[in-house]
Formats: sequence, structure tokens, C-alpha cells
Amino acid sequence: MGPTRVAVGQLTSTASMAHNLRQCQLLIKKAVQAGAKALFLPEASDYIALTGEESANLVKPIEKSEFVHGLQVAANNHKLPIHVGIHEPVEADSTKVKNTVIWIDEQGDIEHRYQKIHLFDVNIKGGPILTESKWVEKGMAIEPPFETSFGKVGSTICFDLRFPEISLNLRRQGAQIITYPSAFTVPTGLAHWATLLRARAIETQCYVIAAAQVGRHNEKRVSYGHSMIIDPWGQVLAELGGNKHDGEVNEPEITTAEIDLDFMEKVRSEMPLQRRTDVYPEV
Repeated sequence: MGPTRVAVGQLTSTASMAHNLRQCQLLIKKAVQAGAKALFLPEASDYIALTGEESANLVKPIEKSEFVHGLQVAANNHKLPIHVGIHEPVEADSTKVKNTVIWIDEQGDIEHRYQKIHLFDVNIKGGPILTESKWVEKGMAIEPPFETSFGKVGSTICFDLRFPEISLNLRRQGAQIITYPSAFTVPTGLAHWATLLRARAIETQCYVIAAAQVGRHNEKRVSYGHSMIIDPWGQVLAELGGNKHDGEVNEPEITTAEIDLDFMEKVRSEMPLQRRTDVYPEV
């Protein structure tokens, strides 16, 4: 298998799923024009609500979501697989939603799903106060990596980035690419985003693809941006920008890079990471 070009997309989702679908359709066209063989979109691409109550009112099952259906049609029309973060309802609790990521294959079929395990509860002095656990149901399982034409992909979402155990588990299960679709806040993004992404790539010797929300979504939420693709040596191969002006909705953008599994195998063979499980339990 030779190198494969993939695209990472960046947008400013709002509470309008119709608007967000149009933004994603624009990113799909850009990815096709760039020769990408897959497109990776951010966490919560379908919508970002002002409140938990608004989110619960907006959420729809996948089979009834015009946002998901629109992406399925586009994936099939362009023969472009799409990895995208969405919301799903919690049947047993109408006040909560699921924060998930799905893989839509080139036929438009949903072939993989992962529900966010680690939820973002934070109160940063002078910064954001967010309690995701109040309105999002936590996931309970690390999903095995799934096969694509360019390698085995392991899914995580945003705050999962801070917990290396999940990426190490995915690597042990055969992952060659690990994804972090995100909506990082500006203060935490400035402090930790690139450092954590590079660390996850280096310690797993995997490609890391991190599609990020960017800009002001509403009066309460601003996202950091800086979507990235990083190679197994920790080198940033592609990166988009961040906020342009506070209050401005940024133009949807993509950037691309090549996934080269031969290079990955070179890194792994030249610096094998063999954990001493006789000394400490494997995480």
C-alpha cells in the first residue's frame, strides 16, 4: 500500500443543523478537489447548542437526522468516506444526549460508532466553566480499530486526549491512525492542544488526525481550532489556523497530508516500544 492523502476539516458549528450541513458539504467538495481519500470532521459537527436543554431539543436519532443523511448522500456521491462527530439521543433519559463519532464509508453506510468516554467538566479561573456530564451520557467502551483502505483507525473524542490509556489500548489492538475530533476551548487549546496531540502520536507511534471546531459558536462558546495531522514521529504534517476575530464565524477549511504506513513501520522498527509488563501492569 502506498501513501494515501486524507483531509482534516475545520468549521464553526452553530445550533442550525441545516447551516452546519452546508458547511460540511463545502468541506467535502474541498477534500475531493484536493484528492483526499477520506475526510475527518470535528466533534459535534451536527450542532453546538447554547444550553444542555437546547441540545436535548435538537438531537435526533441517526436514521432521522437530516445532517447525517446529507453526509451519507455526499459520501456515496463522491465515494469519499467521512469520519464525523455528532449527537445521538439517550432513550432512557430525555435530558441527556450521546456525544459520538461515526464512520460513513464510501457507499454512505455507517460502519463504525464510538461514544465519548471522558467528559469535559472544567472550571478554569478566568476561563470557561463547562460541565459536560450534566447533559451528556458517558460512553462505556473503547471500540476496536476499524479497517480502512489506508490503515486501521481508532476513534476517540476531544477530552479523551488527556488520558493516554485509551490511545495505548487502541495501539495494542492494532491501530495505525488515532483520531481526536474536538471542540477545544481557547485557554486549554493554547496551553495543551499541540503538546498532547504530539505526545499521543509519539507514545503510540501512530498517525494522529485531529479535526477541530474553530471560532465563536454562540455567546458562551469559542473553540480553538488548529486542526492537525501528525505522523508517528511526532512531526506536524498539516495544521490549520485558529480564531481570526472574536465573534466572527470562520470560513470552513481543510488541510491534507499523506498517511504512509511504510514510514510508520520504519519508526516502529527503529525504535520498538516494548513495555515491561513484568514490572508494572499494562495500562
